[in-house]
Amino acid sequence: MPGEPLRLRTDDGQTLAATVFEPSAAATETVVIACATGVLARYYRRYAEFLRQHGYRAITFDYRGIGESRTADLSMLRGPWSDWGRYDLDAALGYALDRGKASLVGHSFGGFAAGLAPHGAGLHRILMVGAQHAFWLDYRHGSRARFWYRWHLKMPLLTRRYGYFPGKRLGLAEDLPRGVALDWAHSPRDFTRRDPELRRNLAAVEARIAAVAATDDPFATPRATERMLGYYPNAVKTSSFLPPARYRQTEIGHFSLFNDKFATTFWLETVEFLAGQEPWP
Repeated sequence: MPGEPLRLRTDDGQTLAATVFEPSAAATETVVIACATGVLARYYRRYAEFLRQHGYRAITFDYRGIGESRTADLSMLRGPWSDWGRYDLDAALGYALDRGKASLVGHSFGGFAAGLAPHGAGLHRILMVGAQHAFWLDYRHGSRARFWYRWHLKMPLLTRRYGYFPGKRLGLAEDLPRGVALDWAHSPRDFTRRDPELRRNLAAVEARIAAVAATDDPFATPRATERMLGYYPNAVKTSSFLPPARYRQTEIGHFSLFNDKFATTFWLETVEFLAGQEPWP
């Protein structure tokens, strides 16, 4: 059963492309899948279909400026990175909560963004996979200098030159709107230091949060994960770091957990978590 296209309207007037995956029987819960930065929603399609097969309604969507939600002239899109949570993810969560109980599976920034959305306070469970906000001192030792050059020196220089980050032509990621790229490049130690509204949204989240990452994830290190969970003062939260050997792999990194080779292992564990179990140490 293929997904059905959906158009979401944000509170600030943007239209986003989304897809809804309805189970064959009535869904008792909706799961919103929030993308990593610069990753298309279709990357998570097989995982969404997996959730559908296990009785969940799943929703994927592209943030403004990305994939099917991209406008003709990306240089005209100037909003900050936080708009992806405050408005875009919020629109998807609002759609889900209108249909009953809702949870979120967020990858990288998509996990952190759960609490940036006002509707995040209504979530039942939140699974954060490799979640963090790219503060460069949190990167894994051995990767820090390379990532600093790529994301915190090269990216802002190119963004200011072109009016957006031309990631596709460099083979690094999708093109990114100016505000997103510059906020990533200059991501501070405290992401919400100048935005009390975001702090209130994060504090309103009381859901059960599980933050998981591979032990060889160069972005979602224990230090990055601890920083990210610190933004959620009132949530019930745990973190787990999963060695590749747990899944008979030699490496996992930042992206592979959403590859369907994990369908009979990690993906099944995510369903257990959404159902109320605690599958990770």
